[in-house]
Amino acid sequence: MIQRVLCACTLIASSTALCETLALPPDSPRWDLQGRAKVDEYLGRKCLSISGGAAVLKDFEMRDAVVDVDVATSTARGFVGFFFRISNEGAFGEEVYLRPHKSGLPDAMQYTPVLNTGRNWQIYNGPGFTGVVDIPSGEWYHVRLEVRGAQTKLFVKDMDKPALEMDDLKGGVERGELALFVLTGDTRFSNFKIQKLPDSKWVRHIPPMPANMITKWSLSAVYDALARNLERPLSAAESGSIAWQEVQAEPPGFALINRFRESPHPRVTFETDFSKRLDPQPGTKVVNAKTIVESDRDQLKKLGVGYSDDVSVFLNGRILYRGRSAQGFREPGYLGIVTPDDDAVYLPLKAGKNELVLAVSELGGGWGFICRLEDVKQ
Repeated sequence: MIQRVLCACTLIASSTALCETLALPPDSPRWDLQGRAKVDEYLGRKCLSISGGAAVLKDFEMRDAVVDVDVATSTARGFVGFFFRISNEGAFGEEVYLRPHKSGLPDAMQYTPVLNTGRNWQIYNGPGFTGVVDIPSGEWYHVRLEVRGAQTKLFVKDMDKPALEMDDLKGGVERGELALFVLTGDTRFSNFKIQKLPDSKWVRHIPPMPANMITKWSLSAVYDALARNLERPLSAAESGSIAWQEVQAEPPGFALINRFRESPHPRVTFETDFSKRLDPQPGTKVVNAKTIVESDRDQLKKLGVGYSDDVSVFLNGRILYRGRSAQGFREPGYLGIVTPDDDAVYLPLKAGKNELVLAVSELGGGWGFICRLEDVKQ
């Protein structure tokens, strides 16, 4: 039975408002149990047990809220957390999760926006996205999520100090559903409560755009990557037939394809078997991105490029580079985190306008790229 309580909660100093709190037992009819999710008992508690699935809170629209829940995990490989402000049947939203198998490591917890069904953890990484936390095993511990406007805090065990502060939510969705989710790893949840808060002012904390980033791009439609020769440049006729969509890179320079195109989800064989790293990966999709680089003279420029997950770089109709930076490709433990320092390509620019085209393929972890143009050191 759902317990409803009115409580006074402080929003900011000297300001209070009445907030509704829902406390839901595991067997509440308000839970929509999906995948491998069920009501169970663990360490003397009735609980939700999820191992590859989700418990979605039905008939609840979340904007700002405080979510409290007790969690019990093991040290097995797992991805355990909250999926909130879910919209478009799960195609968009925000995820915050723990990785119990990485307890104490720099990426023991992670925030990522979900955009067009794609989790963008390879692109959004580092401070504000990942962090260190010790995750207990085989016991109950408390987790809290505070969501206020475009900012979020995650608390793990210690309710006075946030373990991870997300200063700028990237998903852009202001309202949606809430779910407890587990991608992998047996996990239990109990003592769930959610307290709705009045809407905070929506304030983005967007970082500055670094110098020399290429920010103006045009995107093609999505193509089957295995049906195309990704070492061959587009012909003038092919390029002219494409309905190019103009997009802007977002600070610190990411051209995020997932904002505009639905993410593919191929079963990547080499993530579990390194010997298959050169095998074709059915289901891989590719998008062409083009821009114009103007040069006042003939010169050589350095293009720093990061991408997820494959790229071909063409300049003025000639291929200069072909690379793969997918998770598990360069070595078994490789994550494929995207930065402009990942690879370097040297562009022989001619005086005037130069057409730069990237063919960017996606396997998983976020579909996008980042490009920085620099002088070549003499």
